[in-house]
Amino acid sequence: METVAVQRKFSGKRNRLDKPELLAPAGNLEKLKFAIHYGADAVYIGGQAYGLRSNADNFSFEEMREGVEFAKKYGAKVFVATNIYAHNEDIEGIETYLQNLYNAGISAVIVADPAIIDVALRAVPGLEVHLSTQQSTLNWQAVKFWKDEGLPRVVLGRETSFEEIEEIKAHVDIEIEAFIHGAMCSSYSGRCVLSNHFTDRDSNRGGCCQSCRWKYDLFEDAREEGVWVSEEEMQMQAPAPFNLGENQIPLFEKQDNAFSMGSKDLCMIGHIPELIDVGVDSFKIEGRMKSIHYVATVVNVYRQAIDSYMADPENYVLKPEWVEEMNKAANRPLNTGFFYDTPDHEDHIYEPEEKAVPYDFAGLVMDYDAATGMATIQQRNHFKPGDQIEFFGPGGTFFKQVVGELQDEEGNVLDAARHPLQRVKMKVDQPISYFDMMRKKK
Repeated sequence: METVAVQRKFSGKRNRLDKPELLAPAGNLEKLKFAIHYGADAVYIGGQAYGLRSNADNFSFEEMREGVEFAKKYGAKVFVATNIYAHNEDIEGIETYLQNLYNAGISAVIVADPAIIDVALRAVPGLEVHLSTQQSTLNWQAVKFWKDEGLPRVVLGRETSFEEIEEIKAHVDIEIEAFIHGAMCSSYSGRCVLSNHFTDRDSNRGGCCQSCRWKYDLFEDAREEGVWVSEEEMQMQAPAPFNLGENQIPLFEKQDNAFSMGSKDLCMIGHIPELIDVGVDSFKIEGRMKSIHYVATVVNVYRQAIDSYMADPENYVLKPEWVEEMNKAANRPLNTGFFYDTPDHEDHIYEPEEKAVPYDFAGLVMDYDAATGMATIQQRNHFKPGDQIEFFGPGGTFFKQVVGELQDEEGNVLDAARHPLQRVKMKVDQPISYFDMMRKKK
């Protein structure tokens, strides 16, 4: 990932002087707990209706209540994405659903559809309504419109630049939430209909099939050039088995890489001062479908960077270890999205993706005995004596070591920790704490 020093100073001043909120994704209850434990001020989750991640492990009302109680212990909040674009059949029951969210202790809903916004404001006045990024809000007049409608926060479209954010904050006194890390949409945020056409899965009702990440070939119609090619010849040229139509000539050779239109992922760890100084009130991380290791690592790094800047802005320095940590969690190459300029061909992925994540989440620390240096580890991926591992935890806890002797809970020596959620004991080189994580290179 390329990191760039602060490139410009902003003329405006923050409308709020307190620390910006770090908002993390939580695809299930376990991820919620990790996100908050590793430093999130708030998390956003999906319920079992009206959200855009229908394939995630979405929350029941009982799980929401448990999540809210956990969050309260850390002074954190829980938001629910209720951000589909509703069809007529989706509207029935929305008032009851929103009331149940409020009764579960949810602090805010993230909404795109004006009909759902209207119901929420009218029927559940105690529940905050945040405008979803699905509305693609990019200018201050649109932001002012939603403020006048009674919304306290707008989640800007991912296409918003630093200059546009500065102008928005100069004109409208409202909370601004912006994505600062995670996957980018190859379409205008959330407006893609490729999934609908290719698979009959509606992106705006939670069914996106990630068609922008597929591999594609290109063809031309030979009849337009007055050339006839047999279907057998066309199939021989194709880089993979295709159901070719008559006289379609593949433009790729067998050895060519299939075409993809996928965008690189967003990462703003190198630009925390600019994000804070321009007045972004909530730093949003994308990834309700991502792993626990991803959520914990990314939240942990941004937490440290934000706290470091707020403690001493004049002497803030981007630490190389933060960048290294981000790369350990990265799924794709990283860039700065639309913050500085419009992404071009260099900001998209055309070759086969190199899987950047070289680490597995190997174990979770359940207990540590300072007198003996022995830790109890809950296995999350296979590891064995001799493996090189890393421990990390909230606030910058980090060290490497080699796995020594492993024992089960009865003291029997093991040749490996091979069973999911198995508890094993091992000696560690430095003190560690409950909920610290252990990872190893793949």
